[in-house]
Amino acid sequence: MSYFVELVDHRLTRLLTPARRDWLRSPRTLLLGFLGLHVLFLFALLPTILTGRVLGDLPLYRVWAEQALVNNVWQGIDVEWVYPIGAIVPIVLADAAGPLLYQLLWFVLTMALNGAAIGILTDWGRDRAGYRAAWFWLAFSLVLSPVGLLRLEGLSAPLVIMGLVLVARRPVVAAALLTAATWIKVWPAAVMLAVVAASRRRVSVLITGGLITAGIAAAVWAAGGLRFLTGFVTMQSDRALQLEAPVTTPWVWLAAMGQYGTTIYQNHAIATREVSGPGSAFAAAAMTPLMFLVIAGIFVLLLVALRRSRDNARLVLMGALALVTTFVVLNKVGSPQYMLWIAPVVAVGVANDWTHWRAPAYLSLVIGGLTTLIFPIFYLPLVHGDAGAILLLTLRNALLLVLLGWSVLALWRAAFAGSPASAFGRQRAGSRGLAAH
Repeated sequence: MSYFVELVDHRLTRLLTPARRDWLRSPRTLLLGFLGLHVLFLFALLPTILTGRVLGDLPLYRVWAEQALVNNVWQGIDVEWVYPIGAIVPIVLADAAGPLLYQLLWFVLTMALNGAAIGILTDWGRDRAGYRAAWFWLAFSLVLSPVGLLRLEGLSAPLVIMGLVLVARRPVVAAALLTAATWIKVWPAAVMLAVVAASRRRVSVLITGGLITAGIAAAVWAAGGLRFLTGFVTMQSDRALQLEAPVTTPWVWLAAMGQYGTTIYQNHAIATREVSGPGSAFAAAAMTPLMFLVIAGIFVLLLVALRRSRDNARLVLMGALALVTTFVVLNKVGSPQYMLWIAPVVAVGVANDWTHWRAPAYLSLVIGGLTTLIFPIFYLPLVHGDAGAILLLTLRNALLLVLLGWSVLALWRAAFAGSPASAFGRQRAGSRGLAAH
């Protein structure tokens, strides 16, 4: 893989002359890039906004918001819900101006959080080293915009970026952001786990996260919905293999080849495509225990690495990437927005040490591009067993395995090869938010 990384680096070096690099590191250029990208998004959404419609998962979000505000039926409180209870806040907030402006307000929320994430990555334009990370995040947002603009991950991902950057210098704020993100979608819990394992601010993070979680539980209890507080966990436990999940790939090929008893079908109850075939039920049942077993192993590896390296910031990021990628690779559910779980960690890694994080940065962009090709562009051919679409899915899932291998190998080397703290990390310890001090 190093050969391809060097090849891409060489091409970029020739393309980005020193003058062009200085131009890209200008606050004005970054601001124009951010505004230009989001104006492009707005124009793409304008026909939907002007007609009062919504796209992606937003039709369902709007129904839930209307049920809460009009019928006083709150998801996660009055009925069991597939999401953590915190997700109801942005879902209802986007309906503040009425259902006809739901798409517009959701876009405004996404744009505001993206702007805050880029501001914190670059220390509001003062930290030139953060510009590369900001451009990476803008590029990834563009590549995965069909899902990033229309699902909850578009809100939780920038919260994770801000939380990771602020861990050292603002641990209480960072913990609040990461805890809020976790109560919107579960995946930031993997990032929290890495912070608790390797950050020197773990006590502040634990206390803050615990207090916020207790407050949320108390509010849900007061509203009469305590029995549904963990419903998002139980509602996912009995799901079958989803079409796009990495573990499902062999059954997708079998279904395309007409293997008896193997089929791709629509689960109408949760509006998703799933796959069944010989052994698929066992695989679906085994994935969650296997995922938690691997997570436990990575956590132990992170603790061992912590004894060998003083670079806590680097360990937090490597551990977060390994844990989040495990969530994706060993998950029986494989929705396209899951790629937005990985990119925030990579973005903060790029801000801290480009040389170390360039491989996952390039991989993430390719994975994001392939994901958008799979959904929504070639999704219907994939459902009908088109070989080209399945090849795209197979390549994307293989690259996810490569990314997981890279992150685990980096942790292994830190734990058992005695890798020293990077000079880059030490030099930036006083200025970057994730620096351990």
